[in-house]
Amino acid sequence: MKKIINDPKRVVDESVAGFALAHADLVKVATDPIHVVRADAPVAGKVGIVSGGGSGHEPLHAGFVGHGMLDAAVPGAVFTSPTPDPILNATKAVDAGKGVLHIVKNYTGDVLNFETAADLAAADGIEVRAVVTNDDVAVKDSLYTAGRRGVGGTVLVEKIAGAAAERGDSLEQVAEIAERVNANVRSMGMALTPCIVPHAGEPSFTLAEDEVEIGIGIHGEPGRERIKLEPADSLVDRLLTPILEDLPFSSGDRVLLFVNGMGGTPQVELYIAYRRVAEVLEERGIRIERSLVGNYITSLEMQGFSLTLLKLDDEMVELWDAPVHTAALRWGR
Repeated sequence: MKKIINDPKRVVDESVAGFALAHADLVKVATDPIHVVRADAPVAGKVGIVSGGGSGHEPLHAGFVGHGMLDAAVPGAVFTSPTPDPILNATKAVDAGKGVLHIVKNYTGDVLNFETAADLAAADGIEVRAVVTNDDVAVKDSLYTAGRRGVGGTVLVEKIAGAAAERGDSLEQVAEIAERVNANVRSMGMALTPCIVPHAGEPSFTLAEDEVEIGIGIHGEPGRERIKLEPADSLVDRLLTPILEDLPFSSGDRVLLFVNGMGGTPQVELYIAYRRVAEVLEERGIRIERSLVGNYITSLEMQGFSLTLLKLDDEMVELWDAPVHTAALRWGR
């Protein structure tokens, strides 16, 4: 294993410390227990938004802390949910009296620990609502989940709900728009290679040089099938077809297309994938109104990509376009 690390047991601590130094204008970091909060939190008159989960998916979630998106992020150990204590501390840190929304990816540990933290916050008089993202169409149940996994759609939920909170919406309204985005977004991913969790020191699974895994999870969970490597257009079609059929998407729909790298895939390949998705959508009469391409929800150094489609309405477009200023996303300010 070759990685740019010191002690494998201190990877998250040292990474978050570096993140805090690099983005001191945007965030402040508490170390005991560890959580990342926007520099001006709590923001008066605003619903707080907290998300989090295992590390290894950077820039998710700390990279999305800032104006117009998250108020706090709680990083757990690599691929491991944070415990309730840091989630509770983050919730308290961003509460300005209008309540707090938890955005939780659908993994069993995350769901249970965020629920416990919400109960503890309620005992302290903080109103908490939770939205659980479950946009992955690849498998219904997995090693980590009951039901569908929360993957790339989480980024879109965080951005759009974050904009709603920033404009002054109530907790109920922010939760409603987050639920609406989650209900209208679908994702699926694939892997060319496994990743290596630092403290494990070996690949999380094995793939032959000529094999790829279709429907992979962001922790290396198995997908739908293992096949021989195909040209990019064929791989895109294998991911896109189930996405389009699931909601379903149909002619006349307006969509946001998110092509996401899994950590080790160059931009040149992501744009090849984007080109094919755009061709297919045009053939089906589906209009791409907004797009995002890059490494935004990763799986350490895994090579591969995921596709996410969100069926848009006017309010979602307005909130997507609203100003955001975080380490990983910034426009309009």
